[in-house]
Amino acid sequence: MNYRFVATEVGDALKYETSVNQIDRLARSLFNFQREDFPHEAITSVRAQTVYDWILSLAKQEMDPKRRDELLLQFCRALTSESSRPAVERILRNAGGGAGLDREATRALFAREMHPEVLRHARQLFEQGNYFHAVFEASKAYNTAVKDKSRTGRDGQALMLQVWGCDSGVLKITPCQTETDRNIQDGVKFLSAGLMQAIRNPTAHEPAVDWPISRQDCLDILSLVSFLFRQLDSAVYVHG
Repeated sequence: MNYRFVATEVGDALKYETSVNQIDRLARSLFNFQREDFPHEAITSVRAQTVYDWILSLAKQEMDPKRRDELLLQFCRALTSESSRPAVERILRNAGGGAGLDREATRALFAREMHPEVLRHARQLFEQGNYFHAVFEASKAYNTAVKDKSRTGRDGQALMLQVWGCDSGVLKITPCQTETDRNIQDGVKFLSAGLMQAIRNPTAHEPAVDWPISRQDCLDILSLVSFLFRQLDSAVYVHG
């Protein structure tokens, strides 16, 4: 991976899309080292210089090369907006940062045996290192699937608390007769509501640079969404 090329080109591509504070905040959440200064007379933007300094600081760290490349991709992609994503992905490909990590990411994802809907909505984003949006898309997909199966117009946490309830809910995975029945049913209800409150809502309203998601956290969250999709598959619609 050509770090100097990435540092120069990505900094220039993103210099109008973010702030120095956002760049520093994201970097400090991902990296366990301090930013060093690498003056470059051709860089006139403070924001571009900040991106440049962080990437070259990363290049100096002694760590597993695959882990370093993974951190670089995550840093660059978390700073990237929808409009600049094609340009940044082209820069990363030209620098040699693509295929090897994609195959590794695919193996990590398929090792979890994710539900097909999770793979459909999150696989490409995960393979790109875009963990924030992978989690967001999978959570949105689960929300939509629950709405469709429950035939209701509610959304998010309120939807989950309503449709999965033992007493008045319309989606049942147990008869809700014994204490164990009710525990399982309510557990899925609260897990679903928690997914909306803790994951779907923040990713819908907060910038990715302010709420970075690591690869490990992304895999764990997608596994939770996969589990909930499987419960939804087995759920029976019971008209209220």
